[in-house]
This record gives sequence, structure tokens and C-alpha cells, in this order.
Amino acid sequence: MKIRLIIASALWLFAVTAFIAPQMLAAQDIPRGWKTEWKKTDFTKRSVDLSEIFSGGPPKDGIPSIDRPTFEAIKEADWLTDRSPVISLEVAGEARAYPLAILTRHEIVNDRMGDMPIAVTFCPLCNAAIVFERQYNGRELEFGTTGKLRNSDLVMYDRQTESWWQQFTGTAIVGRLTGAELERLPSRLESFARFKERFPHGKVLKRPYSRTGLYGANPYEGYDSLARPFLYDGSLPKEIPAMARVVSVGERAWTLDLLRRETRIETVDGLILEWVPGQASALDAHEIDRSRDVGNVSVQRKTADGLVDVVHGVDFAFAFHAFYPDARIIHDIEAP
Repeated sequence: MKIRLIIASALWLFAVTAFIAPQMLAAQDIPRGWKTEWKKTDFTKRSVDLSEIFSGGPPKDGIPSIDRPTFEAIKEADWLTDRSPVISLEVAGEARAYPLAILTRHEIVNDRMGDMPIAVTFCPLCNAAIVFERQYNGRELEFGTTGKLRNSDLVMYDRQTESWWQQFTGTAIVGRLTGAELERLPSRLESFARFKERFPHGKVLKRPYSRTGLYGANPYEGYDSLARPFLYDGSLPKEIPAMARVVSVGERAWTLDLLRRETRIETVDGLILEWVPGQASALDAHEIDRSRDVGNVSVQRKTADGLVDVVHGVDFAFAFHAFYPDARIIHDIEAP
């Protein structure tokens, strides 16, 4: 109960900040506190109006990234259930699962698979689970949380230049690296049961703190049942509820409700979208594993060598609309 009261108070503060921060920024351009906290950030270089960025409450690294992740075998991860949501990734024959029970509290994992440095990220407010290759122009980057939001989405920063990066797009929006874009890697947001079935010898991210009881409790209880998001005052998609999930590939999107009804959608350019039940929402009930079933999504493309996974998202409709306002969200099977 105490944790939920703290979260509720924080969300109230976030909501207030969301509406007053743009006016504050317009008045003073770069807030004095930002310059003090971000001494290495070059605010003269930016691709967005700073009034679009506001404090989410926590300070720089107030939501701590996991920078030295450790892993355990599937059989040792007995704190997870078959319905537990995980971000799954396979690189060069090695498979790993990153439970959202951990990511909701850390948001970024700086990891390495083989020779590839990766960043596994999750923005709970957008339900955006994205894996990046954390390297740009031959330089390895390490990411942390700024404590800032734009379009209710996590703004990350790299510790090398302290440039700010939009998690939803993987693009640097403030600082020396403004305009740079990270490469996204194909991953899935799926149940632990599905991960175990696909990768019986896979590894699972271990809980980093001794207070393991924190992991599995949802700090955003009831969030994905709201009529609209807490921390967003932009335009909303038409005909689609703001908090409905959509399956996106680039600037194309289909509602999860449509895919759930059809179970399989095949496009003329060879995409195959499929849905099966069995995954709990990470943003519904207080105990994640007791949350409602949102199911498992896979997106693959037909190739000469068979089906291959495609980079995609399973995000809230308002977030997709915020970053791709001119894109259509397909919600009926007759749509092209």
C-alpha cells in the first residue's frame, strides 16, 4: 500500500509537471537546473523544441539502468510464471529474456551479446519495448535515464556525450549527437512460457537487488485501463482508444484487437502478424502475473530462407500517433 501511495503521489506530480513545464521552458529557453545537472550536454544542438521535454519527476539516473547484468538458467528463474511478460532476443544463436517485472523499475539494460553491445529498453508509459545496438559511428555508447519525457516517452542519454535520445525512435534529439539514429534489433514481447518453448537453453536476466519482492509488483497499477495517459496532452488518434495497443512496423500499425480477432494477418509485401493468448499485461493488476491477458504477438517476413523476425512494436495507440501523426492505424480487416 505504501509503495502504491508513493507512486500515486509521483504520478500526480508528473501530471502537474506535464502541463506547466512547456510554459516554463518557453519563458526561459533552457532551465538553469538543466545546465547545472547536464554540464556536458550541448543544448545549442537539438532537433526538437525544448518545450516538448519535461521532467517526469526522477532526477538524472533516478531510475537506475542495469549496467552489469547477470543471468540465470530458465530452471533457476522460478520466480516467473508462464504468463510473465519478457522481452526476448536472439543474437548469433544465443537467446536471453529480460522480464518486464525488472524493466518497469530500471527501464534500460546495457548488455552485450557476443561482440555486439545492446541496450534493452522499456518505457512503461508507452508500453514500448525496444532493443538497440548501442553503437554509433563505431563508438560504443552506454545509456541511462534522464528523468525527462517527451510525448510521455522515455528520454535516454548516453554517458559518453550526454546527448539525449528519444527511446521510441532511437534518435538523438538534444546534444552533440543530435540526428544520430540507433539501429533497432528484432525482439519479441512475449510470455515466459513462449520464450522457454522457443529457447529451452536460453538465459534470463537476474533480479539485481536483494529486495527481490519488488520485482513482480506493478508500480503502474491500472495504467493500461485508463481512458487517456497521465503524462500526455497532445492529440489523440481518431477511432482508436488512446490506451489501446497497436502492433507497429515502421509507420504502419494495426490494432491489437484486430489481430486478436483474426489471429493472423498477412500483408501483400510479405509480412505475417500472428497472435496467441497467454501473456499478462505488465501494467494492469498490482501483481503482474495476475493481470489480464494481452496475448503474444509475432511479426515475421517471408524470405527465400524462410520466416525471419521483423523489428516491430506493441505500443499504446497514443504513443504511436504522437510520433507518426499522419500514419493510419488499421482497425478493420477491409482496410488496405
